[in-house]
Amino acid sequence: MAYAGLEMFMGYLKQIINCNDIPLFNNNLMILSERPQFQLLYQELDSIVQTLSNIHQHNHNELEKVRNVKKRFKDAAEEAQDIIDLFLSAVTVDFTNSGISPTSDVFKAFLDLENVMRSIESIKVEFMTIDIDNMKMNSSPRIDRLKTHSARDAAGTSTNYSTRNPLEEIVVGLDRDAEIIRDKLAEDTKKLSIVSIVGMGGLGKTTLATKLFNDPFIKYHFHIRTWATVSQTYAKRDLLIQVLTSIGVQVDLVKDHDSKLREKLHKKLMGRRYLIVIDDIWSIEAWDDLSLFFPHENTGSRILLTTRINEVALHVKPHGFVHSLPCLTEEESWELLKQKVFHGDECPEWLIIPGMQIAKKCHGLPLSVVVMAGVLAEESMNQNLWEHIACNVSSYIVGDQKGCLETLALSYHHLPDHLRECFVYLGGFPEDFRINVKRVIRLWVAEGFIKEAGNRSLEDTAKAYLKNLISRNLVIAAKRNVVGDVKACKLHDLVRELCLQKAEEEGLFLRIDSPTSSSQLLEGITCEQRRIFTNQNFNILNIPHSLTQTIRTLLCFHLNKHSLNSIARYFVLLRVLDLQECRLHVLPQGLALLVHLRYLAVSLLSKFPNSICKLWSLQTLILQTSSKSIYLPRNITNLVNLRHLWSNSRLHLPNIEKPMNLHSISRVMLKDGVVKYQQCFPNIKKLVLYCSLDFWKCSKYLELLPYLENLDLMGPHLQWDHIAFPTTLKKLSLTDCELPWSHMSIVHLLPNLEVLKLHSNLFTPDRRWDACEQQFRQLKLLKLEWSDIKYWEAASTSFPCLKQLTLRHCKYLKEIPLGIGEIATLELIEIDRCRKCLVESVKRIQQEQHDEGNNELRIIVDGNELSFYSSQHGSSESE
Repeated sequence: MAYAGLEMFMGYLKQIINCNDIPLFNNNLMILSERPQFQLLYQELDSIVQTLSNIHQHNHNELEKVRNVKKRFKDAAEEAQDIIDLFLSAVTVDFTNSGISPTSDVFKAFLDLENVMRSIESIKVEFMTIDIDNMKMNSSPRIDRLKTHSARDAAGTSTNYSTRNPLEEIVVGLDRDAEIIRDKLAEDTKKLSIVSIVGMGGLGKTTLATKLFNDPFIKYHFHIRTWATVSQTYAKRDLLIQVLTSIGVQVDLVKDHDSKLREKLHKKLMGRRYLIVIDDIWSIEAWDDLSLFFPHENTGSRILLTTRINEVALHVKPHGFVHSLPCLTEEESWELLKQKVFHGDECPEWLIIPGMQIAKKCHGLPLSVVVMAGVLAEESMNQNLWEHIACNVSSYIVGDQKGCLETLALSYHHLPDHLRECFVYLGGFPEDFRINVKRVIRLWVAEGFIKEAGNRSLEDTAKAYLKNLISRNLVIAAKRNVVGDVKACKLHDLVRELCLQKAEEEGLFLRIDSPTSSSQLLEGITCEQRRIFTNQNFNILNIPHSLTQTIRTLLCFHLNKHSLNSIARYFVLLRVLDLQECRLHVLPQGLALLVHLRYLAVSLLSKFPNSICKLWSLQTLILQTSSKSIYLPRNITNLVNLRHLWSNSRLHLPNIEKPMNLHSISRVMLKDGVVKYQQCFPNIKKLVLYCSLDFWKCSKYLELLPYLENLDLMGPHLQWDHIAFPTTLKKLSLTDCELPWSHMSIVHLLPNLEVLKLHSNLFTPDRRWDACEQQFRQLKLLKLEWSDIKYWEAASTSFPCLKQLTLRHCKYLKEIPLGIGEIATLELIEIDRCRKCLVESVKRIQQEQHDEGNNELRIIVDGNELSFYSSQHGSSESE
């Protein structure tokens, strides 16, 4: 339980103490009688959290004693929550038809916190005895000796830069990158500028910097070249001394204070064109310190940075250029592997196929290729052996004695505490899995990983966490929308192995990736285990209650449906139950017992069970069903903590008596009598709404939703004369609305609108859209699909920020306005199943832009990218 988890537990205690709007707790005499115990526990936890915050603030390299005490505190807090949750289950749950007796040993209708309170008091006393200041002094960061290298400079001093094995100097796939950066380093700009190379650990940033450092032209161009490697811990004075020594400046270690050292460095570099490589820099603060050392004269000097963290590179971007280093292609990986193993000789024909398989499984990471080359170089040239190695690439890489994972682990150790659990948690998803961002954000929130941050929502804070992990090149942004938001992410296989290693060390989760017998499974689960991720069938009936009682998360990518009925009976303290990939016909028996569930995702339900409304802790509910409609019960409002309600079916919401705390709801149709949205959803941010016959009566209330950013309206009953949109809208989707195009004037006035999607039978009977007098000021994506529009007029000023235009099944539209091509921000035009004359108009736009020197505009027709050359020689688009 990290600090965020503690905060959530303490907020949970407050809810219990105050019984705030929780129907199951209100007037429950057994709960009310135990309020003094809850209050005392809260006070003790709060006291220790304050002490923890002080220790964390003053000391980053904690002593073993502190780590052990913090571990004990985490265990004690989790034990306290287990006891409280079992008590609450016993006194609030209706055990009828559950298959479990209320007198079962699992549940205890009395609250016994005596032992855990003694443990917490002991931990508190131990924390109070820690001498923080003395601990800080005695555990100051060890200063790694900075390795500094330079080539021959004007003073005639030289230092050997590289002592690497010649084989390690083999470079593949970096020629284009080197050319780009070389041009930036040598460009005719007198002002000091910074060029940054960014990428994950093991991607070849230092190799690329070395290639540039030793490039003959770079040697000729710069008078002085020097190299400094900056580790995660560094000292400014040590760096100064190393750089000065490397360029031949005498230093008196005793007499020369820091300002004197800076003066000497300035004097040496003044008036000369210098190149300084700062390798492996980890923080903005480190750059701010180091940048003060170097004179900012107009001599054409350059600083070349390598870093794993985008934020560092972007911090210096106003003064320079950022180059993101990509992974190797499969062909480049194979070429590098061949050169490392065969030293320029031909690869035997019988080893080509297994060799290419090995290279492919390195997933473009040069570090992995080098490790596998080392393995192959020590083995005989045997086809069967290479095929065996090809099947076990991951185990060889993870088992590398030279510390392949340790290279990546540096990034993990540099993470702040609040990001570590979030990062490691991603390793629970299957290999090569594209992780839906909304899904993982809601899971993080449910797990208690996200800390409160002022007025910011937990989901927004979680997005910032993910953005930080992507910035550190630990997580890959697999899919972005046109606005730049990440929609899906994934992990490099080696990074996932790192996550699994850390998960095992820290007991964060148990991952079941391969067929496992019951005995092996039981060996993997301990009483401290809290989460299970599984991609395999296993029988939960074989797991003793003593172990399942501690499990808080069960995330199944594949599970034997015959064992699901026992989930509620065995895993009574579950917070997360994700069965999206499972195929269910009915909910597991006794699901109402799981009152501590915060996240529930189930698939193929035929109807909405009333029992779900007893899960008062629920934050996210995802229902995948084969039914066209689901009728929600009136007591849905008992879910006082519900923030997200999503389904692939239409949700019929009755006339509810009190507002819900929903932030997003999908495919909802309000029943008769529900007319004011702000009364139903005062905090809604995303609303997917079916328009009923009387929708016009309440459409004007949409503008009263103060937080609404994403609105999707479906149905033919929209009456434009009555509708009013909130100015907070960023995304608007309209489907089957049958409105005149002249009414688009209401939409273009929305000041924050970035995405506009228009689907199916829109804006009839008028089939002409004249947008020349309209300006969609912030619009970045415009999508028309199954539209009967025939004529469209627009100027470049109509959509000044447009990035992407998508037209699908617009069978009557003959051409795109030429003014669209003149939009400076336009990156992509996507055409699918449209008339040939429309495609020809797109080609004319592409031709005009090419003639004006704009070769960046991409055109995709029926899924195929249209190059300028192919557009000049005809294409096969259909009518």
